[in-house]
Amino acid sequence: MRFALLRFAVRPPSLLRSAADGLREMTGLGGGSGAAAAPGDYVYFKSVVPLHKISIGSKLWRYYDFGPKAVQPLICIPGIAGTADVYYKQIMSLSMKGYRVISIDVPQVWNHHEWIHSFEKFLDSMNIHHVHIYGTSLGGFLAQIFAQQRPRRVKSLVLSNTFLETHKFAAAMPWSPVLNWTPSFLLKRYLLTGIQDGPHEPFIADSVDFVVGQVETLSREDLSSRLMLNVNVASVGPLSLHDCFITIMDTNDYSAVPQQLKDQVNERYPSARRAVLRSGGDFPFLSRPDEVTLYLQLHMRRVGVEPRPDLVQGFTRGGSSGSSNDHKDGNSFDDRPRDDGDRSSGGDDREVEPSVSGSHDSDEPIPTSILLANTVLGTDNSARHVSLLCS
Repeated sequence: MRFALLRFAVRPPSLLRSAADGLREMTGLGGGSGAAAAPGDYVYFKSVVPLHKISIGSKLWRYYDFGPKAVQPLICIPGIAGTADVYYKQIMSLSMKGYRVISIDVPQVWNHHEWIHSFEKFLDSMNIHHVHIYGTSLGGFLAQIFAQQRPRRVKSLVLSNTFLETHKFAAAMPWSPVLNWTPSFLLKRYLLTGIQDGPHEPFIADSVDFVVGQVETLSREDLSSRLMLNVNVASVGPLSLHDCFITIMDTNDYSAVPQQLKDQVNERYPSARRAVLRSGGDFPFLSRPDEVTLYLQLHMRRVGVEPRPDLVQGFTRGGSSGSSNDHKDGNSFDDRPRDDGDRSSGGDDREVEPSVSGSHDSDEPIPTSILLANTVLGTDNSARHVSLLCS
């Protein structure tokens, strides 16, 4: 059973490459040469947006905070294998459009009650009273738990490849009582077993490589606490948040979360908006960044959050906003084009064709990205009145 936790495939002789090759190289299981080079847009992101660290009680919070402080923030909570860095493409794109984005690392908390208490303290320390949360996988579950217990603070949710209860994960890990004593390399290998092993298209394989690189930065305590959150038996109760303030964004090809659990989320929130990603794997925010960012922008507009593009010129390295005179600072996203029609840096030149549906409307997807883009950018008047339907 030595290395039974991971099953690797041989690289196929085709244009597709196996995500397992990246796993093998970056975890050192196959004699690889080491970690893959960081993407160019990520290097640029790190040079412009600072990683903040703050200690609140005994918890260390690592996060990015970028965009106009006058706008209610979108807080991104990663899954079990993610860090604050995995949403860097959304931070770059949405902040240029006038939104404030906060991406966090889940701190070392060991149960869901501790998570709720710690996250609330984090928001208090930032003087943030109301939030919109984008949570993927475990992050989506934690977002729902927080919204259930602190309903006045959560104004809307975007849930991606997530679940309502952890019983299935707990049953699959009978050795969870010894998590605190499990070596780091075994925890990493177990954590990566959920990633599909086999050939992937390059953009999906690249997203896997990036996440594996982030997993390598996590300590044993980080890994064990996240796994504990994933297997502590709990379930999401009824939310006071109306379904129309919830968007469900799932990938149709594959994710580590079983389809049965994702179906439960759709059944729980029958009137939520559906954002369908035809492909993207476990990490669509990296593999399909343009579509994900477009859906997030649509969601924020739909729930009444207006961006402040007039403050974009004032972004500085510290992530704060100022006057347009600050535009001379070389460390600003204004060095990039700010045309809303431009694609965010995702490396995929193919046309984006996202689809959205609501349970009270036809389940047929919108056929082109043009209609969705018009809705997001406010040229479709119906988008301006959706929030009124929820009041």
